[in-house]
Amino acid sequence: MLRRALIGGAAGATALGVFAYRAAPAFWQQYRREVGRPIRQPAAHPTPERWPDRGLHVAWLGHSTLLLKIDGMTILTDPVFSDRVGLILGPLTLGLKRLTAPALSQKQIPRPDLILVSHAHMDHLDIPSLRALESRRVNVVTASKTSDLLRVNRFRNVQELGWGQTARVGPAKVRAVEVNHWGARMRNDTYRGYNGYLIEAGRYRVLFAGDTANTSAFQSVRTSKPVDLAIMPIGAYNPWIYYHCTPEQAWRMGNDAGAEFFVPVHHQTFQLSREPLTEPIERFQKAAASHPDRVALSHIGQEFHVS
Repeated sequence: MLRRALIGGAAGATALGVFAYRAAPAFWQQYRREVGRPIRQPAAHPTPERWPDRGLHVAWLGHSTLLLKIDGMTILTDPVFSDRVGLILGPLTLGLKRLTAPALSQKQIPRPDLILVSHAHMDHLDIPSLRALESRRVNVVTASKTSDLLRVNRFRNVQELGWGQTARVGPAKVRAVEVNHWGARMRNDTYRGYNGYLIEAGRYRVLFAGDTANTSAFQSVRTSKPVDLAIMPIGAYNPWIYYHCTPEQAWRMGNDAGAEFFVPVHHQTFQLSREPLTEPIERFQKAAASHPDRVALSHIGQEFHVS
């Protein structure tokens, strides 16, 4: 019985591999190229253990994963620490390999009070990373119809939000913000939601835009009180312009929200598209040329502080 099961499993995996190759030969060509490629180390490593419990502190750990501390509350966005992201088949992950390692390992980060998950795409909702973060002391806010991907009973609380809905977690109010993207993890789960988030805690307001193409929706975030920090995606626009914004659009959308400082993310971590590795940040810095001091971070591992 066991031998037949193993043979059947191997045959099924082989059939899946043949189907996947025929459906996406370019992916498999990239997968083969990446097998022996080393993952480079980030330019810097943040030191959150030195952050005080007052003020706003942020470190970019890679891709859309950021560590925030707002007046003592620790928040982690879209945690992805795996070497590869994609379809998990037993010990094998069929997906993209990191270009750059996380600036901190999961063992090095402080336990988060809150995890924000913007949507179910595998480079934003990484199941191994989330499972390693499971704790009865950790809260999760995620997009609508995505909590089935989590082991919800292993967290303190898991709340799904649709656009305009809010959740209260400790001292923070989190509002789901409309973005121009999509949420399906596979081809048949198009019902899943996708969000940006506005975090309001004490005197601070932080916008985590998740993943988005060009949109005017961030104007809804703007009030008489500025957004202290806008975390905006700037990569994967070539050729995916209908799903991911350009750096110039990210700059405009953050300004639409009334942002004072920017953290450009979603670049330098995975080869998701055709633009050269450093083009997104170079274009973003050019868009911000008249206000270079407003670009808080540009390299993985850097940290920024607002007192």
